[in-house]
Amino acid sequence: MTKQKFKLTALPDKLFGGIRMTWLKVILFAVITALVTAALMVTPGLLNTSFRQMGTTLEAWVLFAIIIMTNCKKPLESALKTFVFFLISQPLIYLFQVPFYEGGFQIFVYYRYWFFWTLATFPMAFVGWYLTKKNWLSLLILSPMLVLLAVSGLQYVKIAVSDFPRMLLAAIFCFGQILLYTFVFFKDLPKRLVSLAIPVVACVAIQFFAPFERIGISMPLSDVHLSENAVAALADEDFGTVTISDYENAYIYIESIKSGTTTLTIKDGDKVYEYTVTAGYQDGANRITVEPKKETSDR
Repeated sequence: MTKQKFKLTALPDKLFGGIRMTWLKVILFAVITALVTAALMVTPGLLNTSFRQMGTTLEAWVLFAIIIMTNCKKPLESALKTFVFFLISQPLIYLFQVPFYEGGFQIFVYYRYWFFWTLATFPMAFVGWYLTKKNWLSLLILSPMLVLLAVSGLQYVKIAVSDFPRMLLAAIFCFGQILLYTFVFFKDLPKRLVSLAIPVVACVAIQFFAPFERIGISMPLSDVHLSENAVAALADEDFGTVTISDYENAYIYIESIKSGTTTLTIKDGDKVYEYTVTAGYQDGANRITVEPKKETSDR
């Protein structure tokens, strides 16, 4: 019994601090996680399931980053290796999907979001290394991640309740991480209680005071070429705003301030493009989706 208990408690300690995180391991870790993520993204039947979240949201990558950070000896080493991990893994995810994507290399337009997160990992991982100290500063550093996991987990729970069991595994994964970090990084009761209280308070605050957050999305319009005379507008002016941020590449930026559906109309000379824009909880988070509606020329 004692020996089995030791093994169960030793595994998390090994994962977060007991690995010699060499550069070779960082690179192999990046390639393997990218390959697995890409495989999940292209596998038929996994759309709108928990398994696809690894390629669209941050929860799994929080775990990967913390594993790397806590197995480094210095803050700078943590920053460099975490940054390189993301620098390799994120573009590889899209590269592995190119043969399966109808637009080929156009899939890399979605890498922009992850590129900015990759840049952010350097300072975040430098500070995040201090999780290894397992003190009150560590708890302060971990707090944003606890809030992120709690809010994401809550959204997954809402989806699972309304469409059981969809996103149930994603919810368990988020709340499981919270429990894991609480009991691995904090050994005394006061820190553990505060660590558990932070996500609970976050969930309550989100539920009662911010049922829908202002969100935005920057994206290209497929097979559309716009001139500088193009004008974009939303049918429902209370829905939010839309701007054309890049005419040459047909990039638009939409920001919504409420959930719902409206029509986006882009007029460019004698061409009119219409899209259905939807904002709300989708795949475990507040999202905006834009779907082509129709195209009419010579109006």
